[in-house]
Amino acid sequence: MLCRSQMIDLHFPNEFVRFFLKSFRFQVDEDDYPWTHNKSNNLEWLHKYLTRKSELTRCIATAMVGPRTWIGGIFSRNGPKHSGSNKYDSKLTSVEEERYQRLHERADVPFDETRVDHQKALAELWNLAYPEVTLKGLISEQWMEMGWQGVNPSLDFRTCGFISLENLLFFAKTFPNAFRRLVLKQRGKMATWEYPFAVAGVNVSFMLTQMLELYQVKPRCHTCINFVKILGEDEEAFDVLYCIAFVLMDAQWLAMHASYMEFNDVLQSTRKQLERELALEDIQRIRDLPAYNLLHS
Repeated sequence: MLCRSQMIDLHFPNEFVRFFLKSFRFQVDEDDYPWTHNKSNNLEWLHKYLTRKSELTRCIATAMVGPRTWIGGIFSRNGPKHSGSNKYDSKLTSVEEERYQRLHERADVPFDETRVDHQKALAELWNLAYPEVTLKGLISEQWMEMGWQGVNPSLDFRTCGFISLENLLFFAKTFPNAFRRLVLKQRGKMATWEYPFAVAGVNVSFMLTQMLELYQVKPRCHTCINFVKILGEDEEAFDVLYCIAFVLMDAQWLAMHASYMEFNDVLQSTRKQLERELALEDIQRIRDLPAYNLLHS
C-alpha cells in the first residue's frame, strides 16, 4: 500500500477547509505496517487501514460534489444553462429520435438493490475489477477499496441511477486495459491525493447526462444535436463517450496535479473539452474524437 505522508499546499480562507486538512492528514508509520506484526494482529491492521481509507473516500467525495445525496450537485438540473446550450434547429431522423429516447429512459432507471439483475451487475463489476479476489458480499468493507463511500455501494447510485453502473461495466468489458489502469492506478506519477475511482465514475456519468440534456424531452443545444447524430450511427456512442470522458478526466487530474478540492474544476474542464471535440466538423463517429486515443495510450 502507498503511504500518504504529504499534505497539499492549499491556501483556502475557509476555516472548515483548514480544519478538514488538519483533521484528515494521516500517514502510516513504519510500526503500523502489517509485516512488523504477528499474524494475529494483521486483521486488526487491515480493519484500521480500511477505516482510514473509508473516511478519506467519504471526505473526498464530499469535497468533490457535496454529501452523498448531492453527488453530481455541481451540474444541477435547475442551475444556469451552459453557454453552449442555446436552441439549435436540426431535424432528427426517426432512428436518432428512437435512440435518444432509449438513452433518456436508461437515465431514468434508479439503482434498486432489491433487484436480482442489479445485484448481479454490481457483483460483476467487482469480478471485472478484481478477478483474483473473492467478493464477500454486496455489503462489505471490500467495496471501499474500489472507491465507494461506504460498505454498501448501492447508496452511491442514488443520484445517477443504474446507468452509472452500466457505464462502469461497459468500460471494464470494452476497454479492460484502460479500466484496470485507472481502478488499480497503474500508470503515471500519482497525485498525492488520489480521487476515489468508483465515486468519480458516478460523477462522470452524471456530468454526461447533464451535458447531453438527457433529462429534457428533446435535445436542444448544438453539442447535444451533434451527439444524437453520432448516436444515430452508433447506439453504443454514449457508453463509449463515458469511457473517453473517464480517461480524459484522469489525464487532466494527473496533468493538473489536482487535489480533491479541485475535482469539480477537473470535471468542468473535462466537460468543456468534450464539448469542443463534439463540435468539430469532421466528427462522424464517437471514435473520431481526439480524446478517444487516450483509451489505447
